[in-house]
Amino acid sequence: MDIFTTFKIASSALKAQRIRLDTISSNIANVDTTSTPEGGPYKKKSVYFQSTPISFADHLHNSMEKGLSGVKVAKILEDQNPPRRVYDPSHPDADKDGYVDMPNVNVLKEMTDMMSATRSYEANTTIVKSAKRMALKALEIGR
Repeated sequence: MDIFTTFKIASSALKAQRIRLDTISSNIANVDTTSTPEGGPYKKKSVYFQSTPISFADHLHNSMEKGLSGVKVAKILEDQNPPRRVYDPSHPDADKDGYVDMPNVNVLKEMTDMMSATRSYEANTTIVKSAKRMALKALEIGR
């Protein structure tokens, strides 16, 4: 595997984790949003990844190396679980019984997912830095 394939795989993971972090940030920012343009409370969004083969040209060039793949975001889906019902008769969106439909976002779970995504992002950044250092060392050997 050449150095550029390493960069392509790590960069695909960096892009996917960035989208995951953006989605988690959106979930946390809307934890108290009770009314959306679509109607009803905000619905938690989840990111799903899928492995993706490297490009066809790269695959031809590296025909000896099977199974190399990066990652991409396959889909971002809204959680279909029902909203949390909270008793707050003073809230403007409360129903006749005083209950408000709140988003189905669990802040603790979102923070845990954010830490996981951050660690994955950091790991892929380390891969890029290490590959860069190895390439520079290889160039120094040629001097």
